[in-house]
Amino acid sequence: MVALEDAARAVLDESRYVVLGTADAGGRPWVSPVFYTMSGYRELVWMSSPEALHSRNLAVRPEVSLVVFDSRVEVGGAFAVYLSGVAAEVTGEAVAAVAAAYGAAALPKGGRLVRIDEVTGDGSYRMYRATIREHWVLDPDSRPDGRKIVTL
Repeated sequence: MVALEDAARAVLDESRYVVLGTADAGGRPWVSPVFYTMSGYRELVWMSSPEALHSRNLAVRPEVSLVVFDSRVEVGGAFAVYLSGVAAEVTGEAVAAVAAAYGAAALPKGGRLVRIDEVTGDGSYRMYRATIREHWVLDPDSRPDGRKIVTL
């Protein structure tokens, strides 16, 4: 039997999209799928337009809720990894390094390298980073709510 932590790592490593949950200043929720890469299991990175609703939400409320799962499996066979943390646009000198790492990690997932002019200045996109505070999976043998914290 595969340990829950190993299964969670596999889902995060093999998936391409995360469902990103944000909220505006008034608390109105919004979810959006975004292509992502991981830096370890404590940092999730994506590229997005600063005009996208989720990007505008992050500018006023950095708390995020995320879920990664394989939607191609048969009904009843899905395994999801839930995450929570804080996110923000990557700024300053960190942009170049984050964009390069994101692009390199994106290639095996079908993504592409990122040009620095795409994510700075007049570029259409920006780099965003979520610092993950907690990971969990659903496990009916765990707490009454089925939530099992996993350490990755």
